[in-house]
This record gives sequence, C-alpha cells and structure tokens, in this order.
Amino acid sequence: MAKQHPLQEELIFGSGFFALLRKEVARFYKVLTQTVAAPVLTAILYLLVFAQVLEGRLTVYEQINYVSFLIPGLMMMSMMQNSFANSSSSLMQSRLTGNLIFILLPPLSPKEIFAAFVTASIVRGIVVGLAIWVAGLFFSGTLPVHIAWVLVFAFMACAIMGCLGLVAGLSSEKYDQLAAFQNFLIMPMTFLSGVFYSIHSLPPFWEKLSYFNPVFYMIDGFRYGFFGISDVSPWQSFFVVLFTFVLIAAIALRILASGYKLRT
Repeated sequence: MAKQHPLQEELIFGSGFFALLRKEVARFYKVLTQTVAAPVLTAILYLLVFAQVLEGRLTVYEQINYVSFLIPGLMMMSMMQNSFANSSSSLMQSRLTGNLIFILLPPLSPKEIFAAFVTASIVRGIVVGLAIWVAGLFFSGTLPVHIAWVLVFAFMACAIMGCLGLVAGLSSEKYDQLAAFQNFLIMPMTFLSGVFYSIHSLPPFWEKLSYFNPVFYMIDGFRYGFFGISDVSPWQSFFVVLFTFVLIAAIALRILASGYKLRT
C-alpha cells in the first residue's frame, strides 16, 4: 500500500486548516538557526553598532534613550521581514519542488489555505520578535507600558506581511522575482518608516511622504505600546494598519480563489 503524504494523512483525522498550519510551522521550526537565530543576530549587530555610534549623540524623545527607542523598531522590522519570508518562500519552494500538489489535492478551501499560511507567518514573526526583545533586555530594560497595543500591532503587522508574502509567492515564478518584492518593496518601506529615527526629525518633504507609508504606522503604533509616546495617535495608526490588512488580505484571497498560477 502506497504511503500517504503527512498532510493527506492528517486530513483524514482532522481539520485541513490545522494540518496545513502544522506543516508550515514545522517547516520553519526545523531550521531555527536560519529562521530565528539569524534575524536575532542581525538585530543585535544593529544594536551594537548604533549603540556605539549614536548613543548620547541623538535624542529622539527626551524621556527615552536611543537604544531603548531602537529596540521596538528592530523588533517590528524583523517580525515583518520574517513573516513575509515565511509564506512567500514556502509557496515558492513548494512550487519549484513539485510539492504544491499536496496542498491542492486535499479538500482545502482558499480560506483554509489563506488562514494556515498567514497564521504560520504570524507565529514565526512573533517568535522572532520575542527573541529580539529578550536579547534587547541586555542592552536596555525596555518593558511595554501598553501591552495591548504591542500585541495588536505585532499581530496585525505580521498578518499583513504574511498576506503580502502569499501575493508575492503566487505572483512570482522565480526566486529573483520573489527577491524583487523583498528588495524593492519590503526593505525600502521598512527602512524609511522610522525604525531608526522619528519622522519629526526629517525635512518637511520627507516627513509628509512618510505618512503615506503604511509600515510607518505599524512601527509607530508598536512603539507607542512600549513607551506611551508616538509620532501620531495610536488610533490613527490602528485604523491605517487595519485598512491595509483588509486590502491585502482581500487581494490574497482573491488570487487563491481564482487559482492563479496554482495549477500551472
């Protein structure tokens, strides 16, 4: 008797969503050195360099030293990048290795596929963020003052990037096309969103331009959860981030439902 694929085997006994979620979480869990340790090391290097060069020379908020200010920004930047990478690379790898058929054959609805990929992206993003926060405690005892806002923006930002990763993974046929999303969209929007600075320190033109960057609102709202201080109202950030999530989630669901490039 032919041996069944683990995903097909589990679908016999349980929900397709949980089977696919388990597969996606196990995928990044097996290579924690690459998926968690590497982003944490990168964030620590940023902290070491900026703490050495700019600490005491740059004041963002009067009550907060620069290293403390930097930690939430690095957490959010890493969470978003890894959430995007989780869903996009999984789809691309499955397509190139021919394993995508094991997702298409079982009776999985587009909503189940969407929910499983996005939830796994959130899990990976949150794990990376927590690891960076723990590492950051050795540099500055940064504890959140509004934990609810921290959780809301962390989960929403990871969900948005997980959705965007689905769109990128479904739209790309080669790794270099997928890399274009990362290098020409995710990276510029992240670095120009206030990770390393307050937008109020920018010249007027660039400050106004920053308000059109949805990633700025993710980082600013997340930082508000830590310090109770932000460049804009956390409610304004919340509604912008919520609108961004609804928009990108609708696009991803539409692509999944249409079967675009899934069956080719």
